[in-house]
Amino acid sequence: MTGHPAFMDKLPTFWAVASKIQVSGELTTSRGPGTSFEFALSLVDQLFGESVAKEVGQLLLMQADDDTQRKEEYNKVEWSFDHNPRVLLPIANGSEEIEIVAIVDILRRAKVDVVVASIEKSVQILASRGIKIVADKLIGDAAESVYDLIILPGGNAGAERLHKSKVLKKLLQEQYTAGRIYGAVCSSPAVLHRQGLLKDKRATAHPSVVTNLNNVSNGAKVVIDGKLITSKGLSTVTDFALAIVSKLFGHARTRCVAEGLVFDYPRS
Repeated sequence: MTGHPAFMDKLPTFWAVASKIQVSGELTTSRGPGTSFEFALSLVDQLFGESVAKEVGQLLLMQADDDTQRKEEYNKVEWSFDHNPRVLLPIANGSEEIEIVAIVDILRRAKVDVVVASIEKSVQILASRGIKIVADKLIGDAAESVYDLIILPGGNAGAERLHKSKVLKKLLQEQYTAGRIYGAVCSSPAVLHRQGLLKDKRATAHPSVVTNLNNVSNGAKVVIDGKLITSKGLSTVTDFALAIVSKLFGHARTRCVAEGLVFDYPRS
């Protein structure tokens, strides 16, 4: 069996192994948040077979022996503040729950002040896989504050609803005009594109929408251009959130967060 490094000493020494996934008969164990994709795919493989697991992995944008560059950065600028950074994450019915939860989790581990705001009439939204997520507040209430960074999660249906929100559209335009940071993952870079916020910017997005964008960079999981950050989504969302932590706080805190997740991250 395997487990999180913080608890390995609780396991019988003879049986404990430091692998991401360990399948032993009817028992499957994994190490932590950073290995959860592999854990879930292992279960799919065991339940439905290798071909189904491969298909799901492709939908999640996972690649076997993935050596894709983590991030590319253009027009580098510092993201520094004299206060704890405030981040707004607008969500809608149909938003990708993987992206919402991963971004919020990782940023809050790094001690970022994250506000999740629903653009719907209720704080509760129904995410893309039918999971109910309760936001901190409604977008109208959230709009009363200023945020250092606004991030849009993906999901085709959710992205379309985000695009139609007049309150969010105004917030994004103000963010852009004021020279503050903004970003999107998966299908939501298309929202920024439709609002003219990707003009003369390098970006990336989910393969289903990337052909609709200009100045696309397909060589990395995360693309940063000045005060814009984008990612392909799903399995790249951890790299996306950690890239934000790195820009805000530097490598040491990012490495610390990654170790807590048991996520492979460069030592330097």
